[in-house]
Amino acid sequence: MARALMLQGTGSDVGKSLLVAGLGRAFTRQGLRVMPFKPQNMSNNAAVTADDGEIGRAQALQARACGVAPVTDMNPVLLKPQSEGGAQIVLNGRVWRAAGAEEYRRLARELLPAVLASFFRLAEATDLILIEGAGSPAEVNLRKGDIANMGFAEAADVPVVLIGDIERGGVIAQLVGTHALLTTAERALLAGYVINKFRGDARLFDGGIAAIGERTGLRCFGVVPYFPAAGTLPAEDSLALTSPSLRLQGEGRGEGPLRIAVPLLPRIANFDDFDPLRAEPGVELVFVPAGQPLPRDAAVVILPGSKATIGDLEFLRDEEWDIDLVAHRRHGGRILGLCGGYQMLGRTIADPLGMEGQARTVPGLGLLDIDTVLSGSKRLTQVAGVERATGMPVEGYEMHLGRTTGSGLSRPMLRLAGCTDGCMSADGLVAGCYMHGLFASDSFRRAFLGGLGAQASDLACEHHIEATLDALADHLERSLDVPTLLAAARPPTIRRAA
Repeated sequence: MARALMLQGTGSDVGKSLLVAGLGRAFTRQGLRVMPFKPQNMSNNAAVTADDGEIGRAQALQARACGVAPVTDMNPVLLKPQSEGGAQIVLNGRVWRAAGAEEYRRLARELLPAVLASFFRLAEATDLILIEGAGSPAEVNLRKGDIANMGFAEAADVPVVLIGDIERGGVIAQLVGTHALLTTAERALLAGYVINKFRGDARLFDGGIAAIGERTGLRCFGVVPYFPAAGTLPAEDSLALTSPSLRLQGEGRGEGPLRIAVPLLPRIANFDDFDPLRAEPGVELVFVPAGQPLPRDAAVVILPGSKATIGDLEFLRDEEWDIDLVAHRRHGGRILGLCGGYQMLGRTIADPLGMEGQARTVPGLGLLDIDTVLSGSKRLTQVAGVERATGMPVEGYEMHLGRTTGSGLSRPMLRLAGCTDGCMSADGLVAGCYMHGLFASDSFRRAFLGGLGAQASDLACEHHIEATLDALADHLERSLDVPTLLAAARPPTIRRAA
């Protein structure tokens, strides 16, 4: 049976996902077989697994860091928000049902056996499982039926390391307050804590470590300096879109001669599609927030994937971005739609079964001669082929509901093995497809940018991700007591239900 160690945060976005990835790479380099696990995730950034399901994007990155293929057992419960109060529940890699927040809290307890089954299947085939919590264990109002943090830790009897984020301030209060709000049984599972995202001389925090130790009795496994390259790795969820490192429309021009604009939709999904463009020094990628027009000088506007295509299309119209798109095309600008964004470009989108809420049919933007019906099972598959306009190879994945038909399909954007995907307008200015990950195909990205008059770099996306994961592991090995962290891991047991 594998040993296990769980990383729980004092809040969201404290760096749990990247710490699991970095430690996974570090322990893998020591010769251990390591696997990541997250009992419950909430994110619209998902990845297709080797067993034809879907899990959170962060768990796929962690699996890559550990040198193993991503499988659905690594993230048995994935919540994909569709509205302010509701989400689609993906169980064991497949869509199970939709539920509101209150309903899900009642359902969560029923999901614990499936979560534990996934966890123990992984534990039988590996040396070490690194578990990531979600949010914070101090949210005592959500403790009943919890399967994401201490509810899981108690059920599987695994040790826990708390992660505090010093960048957001108040890290002593984060850790001491979290400790104070836990029950005696929960505190008994705590092995220690890590301070993350420190800037400056870490010795200046020695007094903070002493203060936390006096109030909690917990050991400090180390203080991790801020790791700027973390921003180049695929993000877990839309919190990353609030990062000051991302350029928003209205902040002024960058040095890149080519501007590409992406409307920031409320339910944007799989926005790591844009990471390779953001990394190009000759490109200025801008995410356009609500209240701002699409920039007139953009060479390309890309409509991103969406977890609620009809709702986000209505939002786009409310912002009058549909008017901006028509003007953009009239002046010779390019428009590209990815997945949900591709569906929006068509004539109609029908939801006869109410997959995204009420059953209805809405007009699309009318820029492509296609119609989409949101019904049937979700398509989850890895795909590869050729992008017709450039003739360059592409590979990625499809993850969508819906079937698209129409005369526009006679001009496909992609030729895949045995089929085609997407379509292009007759003038070539508007195109769309279902494939995610297009721009990570280096030769296609270079040809695409070259066709717009931009000088693409020699960035190799796959090599860049691998090098960054190695650098992250090196960074953690320098700042953390990695041997003691490994010693804190121990074999899990089923102790009791949450």
